[in-house]
Amino acid sequence: MTGKALRLGTRRSKLAMAQSGQVAQAVSQVTGRPVELVEITTYGDVSREHLAQIGGTGVFVTALRDALLKGEVDFAVHSLKDLPTTQPEDLVLAAIPVREDPRDVIVARDALKFTDLPRGARIGTGSPRRMAQLNAYARSHGLDIETVPIRGNVDTRIGFVHDGELDAVVLAAAGLNRIGRSDEVTDFLSVDTVLPAPGQGALAIECAADDADLVAALGELDDPFTRAAVTAERSLLAALEAGCSAPVGALADLLADGQIVKEMRLRGVVGTTDGTRMVQLSTTGPVPETHDRAMALGRELAAEMLAQGAAGLMGERAH
Repeated sequence: MTGKALRLGTRRSKLAMAQSGQVAQAVSQVTGRPVELVEITTYGDVSREHLAQIGGTGVFVTALRDALLKGEVDFAVHSLKDLPTTQPEDLVLAAIPVREDPRDVIVARDALKFTDLPRGARIGTGSPRRMAQLNAYARSHGLDIETVPIRGNVDTRIGFVHDGELDAVVLAAAGLNRIGRSDEVTDFLSVDTVLPAPGQGALAIECAADDADLVAALGELDDPFTRAAVTAERSLLAALEAGCSAPVGALADLLADGQIVKEMRLRGVVGTTDGTRMVQLSTTGPVPETHDRAMALGRELAAEMLAQGAAGLMGERAH
């Protein structure tokens, strides 16, 4: 597959440009064609409202998908956790590459760990999911923290700590890794403490469903284990009827016996942002060999969570 340059649609943030640049190199290698980045401004980039207020779902995605459907770009790169769970018929997720570290991290003053933060510490995050789990952990372990809603890019968020406005901020490990700033992490939050957002750490490469040659070429970058895991996580999110701004965490990981991967474990959590009420469950099954089986795993766990009252903990649902 050779010819003129492929146009890659990307958000304009430093993180989006970094991860799109990495994908562009990989796509160029498998297609033999140069790839040019086309910067697109999304509603989520220009709005100053908190994501929970503007709905979250699709605010970073719609403009990119519009450009794809209009033929202004050939493919787009998304942070998978930003994608709505309903896939447009005209577009296809041609590849979900190997996932980065899915964990959340702390960047704190004085290189402090989460559990070493002083009483009354102010921790910034724009995520109701992170607020719910951090507050729940603090309540159960006798920690005194205040979670503070914030917005902004990585520089802005870390700047709140450097300026003394906050004691710490919570960010995604994958994002800091991709922009070369993982050395600023002062603590990694175990997934036993804070489950990540469904799909966190994974990228989605999307293109027109009718471009068979491009779908096949991009498909060479697909990682089947990552795809199975995030499909289960997003199925859970969809079955809970929650958007990506809802306080839902999920992680599917592979369980190995020696070098042989035998099972997949899916964990899910939903809670009130103050951490007073939580529903957290897990299920384990054979590694899904099909899309439908991965979807079923997510739906099954969601049904158990709903039976234990998960719907009442999500507040206003974002669709």
